[in-house]
Amino acid sequence: MKKERQKPSPGRRRPPPRSRRLDAVDRRLIELLQKDGRISHTELARRIGISEATVRSRLQRLIREEILQVVAVSNPLKLGFGVVGSLRLHVEPRHLERILRELEAIPSLWHIVQTTAGCAVDAEFVLKSLEDLRALLCERIARIEGVRRTETTLFLNYVKRRYDWGTALD
Repeated sequence: MKKERQKPSPGRRRPPPRSRRLDAVDRRLIELLQKDGRISHTELARRIGISEATVRSRLQRLIREEILQVVAVSNPLKLGFGVVGSLRLHVEPRHLERILRELEAIPSLWHIVQTTAGCAVDAEFVLKSLEDLRALLCERIARIEGVRRTETTLFLNYVKRRYDWGTALD
């Protein structure tokens, strides 16, 4: 008899691959990259006192285990995106997993999180115009079965944006 694979319960996402404990070298790599994401492997190796090959293998593992992501962070308001903000979606619990998958497929939603606020999902968006916002809300989000209500907040200005929070093990 074939054993059936259990589906995750509603509201549960699959965890990233299990990672081993971060050591002092991992934490130092993360700290240096949070300050300068363009720092070379050679410079990282020099500052930490390890080989460049060790830097490369450590970074590959941190990226593979979804502990670290090295990207360029831009300011969407200065790139011509006139409408930047967030949505709070109040959803029916039994539809949560499907709703999360549908939201993931919307390119203008760049950050999606499940929250502790009842059965709510928060998402941040970057759009060029109010017409694009209307289309997102009325043509995409409103048509997702199980979304009870949405609240939209527009960002006027970035007052503080930091990415150098270190690690929880500091």
